[in-house]
Amino acid sequence: MSSKPEQKETHQANGAALPIVPVDCLASPERGQLVEPSDFLGPDGAGVEVVVLESRANAKGVREEDALLENGSQSNESDDTSTDRGPEPASPLKETSFSIGLQVLFPFLLAGFGTVAAGMVLDIVQHWDVFKYVTEVFILVPALLGLKGNLEMTLASRLSTAANIGQMDTPKELWKMITGNMALIQVQATVVGFLASIAAVVFGWIPDGHFSIDHAVLLCASSVATAFIASLVLGMIMIGVIIGSRKMGINPDNVATPIAASLGDLITLALLSGISWGLYKELESKAYVNPLVCAFFIALLPIWIIIAKKNAATREVLYSGWEPVIIAMAISSVGGLILDRTVSDPNFAGMAVFTPVINGVGGNLVAVQASRISTYLHMSGMPGESPDTAPRKCPSPCTTFFSSDVNSRSARVLFLLVVPGHLVFLYTISSMQGGHTTLTLIFIVFYMTAALLQVLILLYIADWMVHWMWGRDLDPDNFSIPYLTALGDLIGTGLLALSFHVLWLIGDRDSDVGD
Repeated sequence: MSSKPEQKETHQANGAALPIVPVDCLASPERGQLVEPSDFLGPDGAGVEVVVLESRANAKGVREEDALLENGSQSNESDDTSTDRGPEPASPLKETSFSIGLQVLFPFLLAGFGTVAAGMVLDIVQHWDVFKYVTEVFILVPALLGLKGNLEMTLASRLSTAANIGQMDTPKELWKMITGNMALIQVQATVVGFLASIAAVVFGWIPDGHFSIDHAVLLCASSVATAFIASLVLGMIMIGVIIGSRKMGINPDNVATPIAASLGDLITLALLSGISWGLYKELESKAYVNPLVCAFFIALLPIWIIIAKKNAATREVLYSGWEPVIIAMAISSVGGLILDRTVSDPNFAGMAVFTPVINGVGGNLVAVQASRISTYLHMSGMPGESPDTAPRKCPSPCTTFFSSDVNSRSARVLFLLVVPGHLVFLYTISSMQGGHTTLTLIFIVFYMTAALLQVLILLYIADWMVHWMWGRDLDPDNFSIPYLTALGDLIGTGLLALSFHVLWLIGDRDSDVGD
């Protein structure tokens, strides 16, 4: 093997000196064409082996592996120059606190107004006959709203991660992700909706000792139909949001999960109210309608299972993703039991309009944080692989909220959105004359204390839970958000009920609590 004597840089391989030629030298704007093969021929015409070093710098000098999260989610030493890999995913830009807040603010407000609308709907429908005589429907409210959050936010987080790491760049990959994930959430919605109705029947029967088979079938039909239709509509919206945000250069993690909830609570609650009211009317003359509705949606299960099993991205979740959504449903149902016992008391009827708001805001914010942390971890490898992302036994509040880490920065931004956001939502409720509560200063103080405490607890738990699941070889996109949103429902409903009870005990009559 020979080489040109003027070559100064060589690379030793198997004892032979090989010239190092950057790939930029092969084709450059100045030359306008590829280097001719003859340029690499030795004096005797024999070929010279060339080691090509790929230049990963783009036109602006920004390396493609500059991650979304600037504190070292990928190292420059981890470059993979193998030629059998697909195209590199588009690199998200580094984010500042201002850019995070700016991207999160609009979808956060949009989602908040959706929860306000849901609260107004609940404030109206709580006086309908079906809510008066089948009070277990109140137990379904947090369970189904939480289920919507569990499925749609998990879908949003899963697809956001897939988009950020380049798994939805080609039409074929995109179609596979859409069909598999839509079929998956239909399976989960049907099964968990059925289980939610059983939980509502049990939680309603234990305290009162009264059981009605007609009411049980009504709850089952209402829950399954609501979960199925809501998941179908919201799943299609989420796919459009993620594709659109990616094309616009917006990080889907910042906008997808709040938009998933913007119309989610309203659509789910409106469907539950309308379907349960219609089926309740049919009980008198057409009692067979309720079991037929249940049978119809359950009969569709095999179709969705077959479609989800064909997709490798959803097959694992189909087998192993049941524990979080079922446990989350049970946790939300406990929150529903608190709501049922509180709203059924005429002294606390005003709580209904605020429950979807405080639960929705807390769930939306923690879902954004969990989705961001999960994306950050996925950029370092697969679950359980990186020693730098080992599970934290007990992260300190300083680490969660006050470090220089980008996830800590986003936690601060999300926490600071709580007070101004809730003030806007409370003003909206007051302007629309919703609920039975006048917004006095003491009421606002108690409400804001409950909201801040709820989000503080949720963000702290998210920091620990996502890292813990990652270290246990579990994908946080599939496992963390159901638990976090369910805890948000339980903590929010519990703190709100406690606030109303304290206000009633101290006699805050100016706020009309108890009227």
